[in-house]
Order: sequence, then C-alpha cells, then structure tokens
Amino acid sequence: MNGLVVSGKVDGSKLDVEVSEPEIKDKVVEQEPLRESDNSILDTSSDSPREKHISIQRQLADLEKLADLSEGEFASAVSPNTDLQVGAGKKPCPLCPEDKFKACYSHKLHRHLQNLHWKVSVEFEGYRMCICHLPCRPVKPNLIGDQTSMKMGAHYHCIICSATITRRTDMIGHIKRHVNKGETESRYIAAPAPKSSLEVLKEADTDVQVLPNYSTPQKTDSYFNPKMKLNRQLIFCALAVLAEERNPLECLDAFGATGIMGLQWAKHLGNSVKVTINDCNENSVTMIQENCHLNKMKVVMNSKEEDDCDETMEEGEENIGTIEVTKMDANIIMHLRSFDFIHLDPFGTSVNYLDSAFRNVRNLGIVSVTSTDISSLYAKAQHVALRHYGCNIVRTEYYKELAARIVVASVARAAARCNKGIEVLLAVALEHFVLVVVRVLRGPSPADDSAKKIRYLVHCQWCEERIFQKEGNMVEENPYRQLPCDCHGSMPGKTAVELGPLWSGSLFNTGFLRRMLFEAVQHGLDEIQPLLKTLICEAECTTLKQFSIHGPTSQNKQGKRKSNEMIRNATKRQKSESNAEHPAFYYNIHRHSIKGMNMPKLNKFLQYLSQAGYRVSRTHFDPMGVRTNAPLAQFKSILVKYSTPTYTGGQAEGPVQSTEGAQAGDYVQASVDDKSGNTEVTDDKSGASTLLTKDNNSSVITAAESN
Repeated sequence: MNGLVVSGKVDGSKLDVEVSEPEIKDKVVEQEPLRESDNSILDTSSDSPREKHISIQRQLADLEKLADLSEGEFASAVSPNTDLQVGAGKKPCPLCPEDKFKACYSHKLHRHLQNLHWKVSVEFEGYRMCICHLPCRPVKPNLIGDQTSMKMGAHYHCIICSATITRRTDMIGHIKRHVNKGETESRYIAAPAPKSSLEVLKEADTDVQVLPNYSTPQKTDSYFNPKMKLNRQLIFCALAVLAEERNPLECLDAFGATGIMGLQWAKHLGNSVKVTINDCNENSVTMIQENCHLNKMKVVMNSKEEDDCDETMEEGEENIGTIEVTKMDANIIMHLRSFDFIHLDPFGTSVNYLDSAFRNVRNLGIVSVTSTDISSLYAKAQHVALRHYGCNIVRTEYYKELAARIVVASVARAAARCNKGIEVLLAVALEHFVLVVVRVLRGPSPADDSAKKIRYLVHCQWCEERIFQKEGNMVEENPYRQLPCDCHGSMPGKTAVELGPLWSGSLFNTGFLRRMLFEAVQHGLDEIQPLLKTLICEAECTTLKQFSIHGPTSQNKQGKRKSNEMIRNATKRQKSESNAEHPAFYYNIHRHSIKGMNMPKLNKFLQYLSQAGYRVSRTHFDPMGVRTNAPLAQFKSILVKYSTPTYTGGQAEGPVQSTEGAQAGDYVQASVDDKSGNTEVTDDKSGASTLLTKDNNSSVITAAESN
C-alpha cells in the first residue's frame, strides 16, 4: 500500500477520490508537493550551487518577495482539484514549512516575518541572517515506539561559511571568530553592495567614501573615526614642518583603513612628499584605491601605475599627486623599505610595530605613534599595561601624562635596541588616544642619552606627591627620603609606590610646536590652533599667550639633501629650541582644595603662583590642572591663602576681601595673614573674631574664638 502511494504521480491526474484510505491521500498531497517546493526554493540555480541562502537578505521586503515566489511555485505544483489549493491572495512563509505556518494574507505574513524572523536576525556587512525553520538542519531522531520522528530545528545560516547554528548568541560568536581570523569574504555568491549604500565624508578638503557602519571597527573593514580629527591634524602639521626642512619625503601610513590620512598628505603637501598607504586587508586596499580616484589621485600598485587611472584624469593634470598603495603586513614593509616619516595607528597597542619602525627609518626622520589602548594606559587594566609595556602603574591625578610617558619610554627602548636615540617633539593624551611624535637620532651616543632618561617614579599615595628616582644603580637605604613630603613619618605603614619605568625627560619641543602652529595657520586648520597654543605655553611653562608666528628660515627650504649640512643645521636648531625643560607632571586644583573653602579662579591662582616666584602654566592633559615647579606644600599653602570660607557668602578673592550684606553695618569681613596662611573672620556687629588655622600636612582646620 505504501509503495503504491509513493509511486503515484504528483501532477494530480492520478489522485482521485476513490482511494480507500483518506489518511494516505492526505499524506501524499501534503508532503510531496511541499518537498518539491522546498527543493526548488533552496536550489534556485543549479549553475551556482554556492549562492547565499534565502534566509540571508538585506531588507525585510526581500523576504516578502520570496513569499510571492513561493506562492507561484505552490500554485504550479499543486493541482486545483486537490485540497491543498492556496487561496487567492494567501502567501506561504518562505522560511517555515507548511505544517508550522500555513499560508495567510499579506498583512499577517508581514507581521510573522518581522516578529519571528527579522527581529532575531544577526547583522553582518549590511546583510541580515534570519532564523530559518526549513528542513536544512535535522536534529537527532526521537524514537517513539516503532516510529522514527524527525523534528526540524530552527537555525541560522552563516554568510561566510556553510555552517548552520541553532542559537543566536552562538551565531554572533561564530561571526566574530571569522572576523578575528580575517575571514570576511563570503563563500556564497552574494550580490555586490549597491553604490548608494556608501557614504561620502569630507574632512580637510578630502573626500572619502565609507560603508554605513564605518564607526564600528568589528563590523567593517573601512573603519573611520571622526573623533580622531585632531589626531590627524596634529600629524599633518608635524609632517608639514618636516617637509619644510627637506624634500621630497618618503612617508608611510602603515595602517591606511580608508586612506584619509595619506590622502590629506598628498593633497595638501603636493610634490614635497611621496606617500605610501599600506593595509593588510584586501577590502581596505580596494577602498583606498577608490578614495584615491575620488580625490583625483594617481594610484601605483606594486610600482606599476594602473591603466584605468587615466580615465579619472581631468584638467590640471600636473596638480594631481601620486599615491602608492600596498597590501602587506606593516612589519614587513617597514623592514623592506626606508622612510623619512612613519605613522603607526593600529587597533590598540603599537608596541608590536616599534622595532620594525626604527629599523630602517632615516636619520633625523620622524616616527609618530598613536595608541588607542587607553584602558591599559589610563590604569583601568593595570595587568595589561604590565604585559604590553612592562610598567607598574596606579590610577593617579596625573594619569594622562603618566600614559604619555609610558608610551615614550617604550618608544625610546625600541629605538635604543636599533642604536638610535629620540628627541620628543610632541606628546598628547586626550580622551580617545595618546599621540607621541619623536625625531630619530642615529648613533649609540644618542641612544645612551635616551636610555638614561628612563627612570622609576616614587609616588605618595596619601598626598599625591611624586618625584623621579635619582640616576645610578645604587640601592637607596630609605627611598622615602626622596619624597619632599613627610607622610611616611607621620603615618604608619607603607605610603608610597614605585611606578614605571617612565620617560623622565621633556615631552615637548617649543620651536617645533611654533612651526606646527605656523603650518596650521597656513593651511587653515582652525580647530587645532587653540590646542597648539596650549602646548606651547605648557612647553615653556608660562601663562603668556603672545605668539610670534613666523615661517621657516631660508636654510630649511633647500631642496637638496646634504647629510652633513642637515646634521649641522639640526644640531643648531636643537640648541636654539632647547629651553629649560618644563616641570614634570601637574597638580589638579580640585584634588587639593580645602573642604569648606571657596577656591580662587584658576587664572587668578596661576597669577598668585607666578607672583610667588614659581614657573606655572596650564596643561592640556587636565582642564583644571596646573603645571608648576612649586612643591606640593607650597602649592597647598598658596591655595589656602587665597581661599575664602564658604559661609562668608562672598566670592571675591585676594588677601583682604569684604562682602556687603542686605543690611547696613551687618556684614562679615575676612582677612588673611600673608605669612602664616591663617584666616581671621570678624563679625563687626558683635566684635567677636574667629581665627581659622590650616595645617598643611593633615588638612585640618581649627577655629579659635576671641572677643
């Protein structure tokens, strides 16, 4: 009986009402056309067996179109005389079998597709991997008596490989493993993304096209971060200063991504630079080439100019620059070739590329390093900082400058291993990155001088006082004696920690920063000029904001590169630009404020410190930070001296201040003793006076009343 039913034809001509067993008739009519339709849906093209699965779509409307296709297949496969005739206007679900979801009208099908399939999908590169209930993945059979029940389970189809995974979280982890291995190309034959999905962004007169998810590095190959605009402008100004010293320069952007940085170099500096943009990802290299054509640049691949680049040429062909695009590992290209300027901006730490960067960089060249692993550098993941940089750190009030000195120390060690020294030109630590720009000095003597500037830091955990350890390898009998504070003598236990090794030298070069400011003005980079002015004041440790913007001297505009003259000019320039080094680290005025006292305004407080004979300036690391060579005890005493009690109701500052109340003759006068730092509050109505005494060490205020 069963064999007779299976051999029957499905076209409907042989199936009539005279069959003796209705159960067998229902089984034949329900299962056979359904299997045929499912196979036709899954194998839509016999020529391309690796087409993407129907559950992988870009939009919800594409799934509804598949429902229209399934409706036509059902209508052609099922006879009108059978009981399975699809009603007019009813559509089946393309991702569910008939026994799970029957054909329904369009509005119900739309709700079903949106709630059951689309909302629980997994997104990757513009595609949605929807959950599938078709018999693609049979689960283990369940034996019920003598019958075998094959239950089909819900699953996802991977867009990269042919795997089927049941859980959504497992599918997300599966895709992440593909991305970490660099396997982002789909093995299915997927339709190319439409050009309308690409976005065109403009920065500094440079156009770049990116994918819609360009701001998420784990979901796109063309990662573009708009928050790093200041970083790109700082690097451009540094390269522009170097281009005035000697040209042409061979520059390398080791991690190109979209190629925005190299395009800005070639577009604004012209023939004075020879730009090479490198990336190890093939999709990123393709994006870089398209962006070069978008900005009317010639592209050179493997030292051979592309033939199709002439089609993008327009008028003014002599103004179009040439950019070399390479696809290889950053360590390999820096080992194979020599450059005058190298920029490293990897994801996370850059310590893995420092040895290669200093291996072949030319003398008096520049290496800029951008580190984005701020969780470890800012002491949020101290074990990671120990693993990557070999530094012991804790969270301090000056944690951003601590991060900059950690990166400079790792750069100096990498340069010293290649018999090269460094001169720090710029060190910036902002919210999203730490940027270090150094000049390379060849020879063992500069390498030794740089290595000697790497020291350990003694930090007091009670008062935040800090000092670098002295040079030499002799063991200190009592390391606490190096600290100016006496916290160890007045408090039990261990009060200080040893941080480092850190860079103990200067973080800025004043002359180089002034020339960077000149280049920023010349190229119209208005957003970066306030930051450069702050850096110049910080490098000179002054509050004066008078800047003499001047261009480079005539001897720096020579086109020929003569090594002897270059070295002599660089030595003279370094001697002329080397001023007194700025004090290391800074103090936060809020961290050392007195409870119950109104602090003076920050600019006023800087004037008070300057009048006391100390060098003082603001810092870009902290908007409320003060960089000064004053000891912490003097810093606190001056802060208390010019602070007023909160209950006086006055906001005026200075040694002698008064506030007028609502009633005449009823006011409180505050006076400060200049020598002792005590505050005397006098009530003129009662004649009583209160003397507030501040102990600098214990931060305790005592009051003594007198009539």
